[in-house]
Amino acid sequence: MSSEEAALLAHVDVSRETLDRLGAYAELIRKWNPTINLVAKSTLDDVWDRHFLDSAAAFTAANPKSGRWVDMGSGGGFPGAVVAILAAELAPDLQVTCIESDVRKASFLRTLATQLQIPLGVLSRRIEDTPPQNADFLSARALSPLKLLLAHCERHLSPEGRGVFLKGESWRQEVDEALETFRFSVDNRPSPTHPGSAILVVGDISRA
Repeated sequence: MSSEEAALLAHVDVSRETLDRLGAYAELIRKWNPTINLVAKSTLDDVWDRHFLDSAAAFTAANPKSGRWVDMGSGGGFPGAVVAILAAELAPDLQVTCIESDVRKASFLRTLATQLQIPLGVLSRRIEDTPPQNADFLSARALSPLKLLLAHCERHLSPEGRGVFLKGESWRQEVDEALETFRFSVDNRPSPTHPGSAILVVGDISRA
């Protein structure tokens, strides 16, 4: 077992089959990245630690059992595609959809779903133009400030749903700014890969 696999297993207990799917995912990223730029070139040799581990931590923070998970601005599939891979084993009743407006990246995600044989829906359109998703979980990574993400929640999150947002070191400032417009509960979990960063699980969202 590689050190990357061991680090992931420290956060989420999955089978050899799931680890192999993630390994195949990493290979597809390396294959497609020169033409589509799915991840920063500087992180290409560190996909497990920089991308998979954070995405897996978002999954464990939300702890989904079933329902509908929608990932906004998925790009190369973080955290949405990783959530779908983990859910295939740990939460088979969870439906995962990625929203990605870039047609080429959406094509990559569809190829990923087919080759890895995971149930992953892909919507190739802008978030604000996508029909309301009524998601139980709405996620995003490096997409928009929290205030704007909560506006997306108004459209796409079910009344009892929760937002799952991967945030950088300025997350506390983003929370304070969002509280000027919204009221919400927030549970913050430390990022396993970026000191000072956090995974925010947000609920009970309403306009202030």
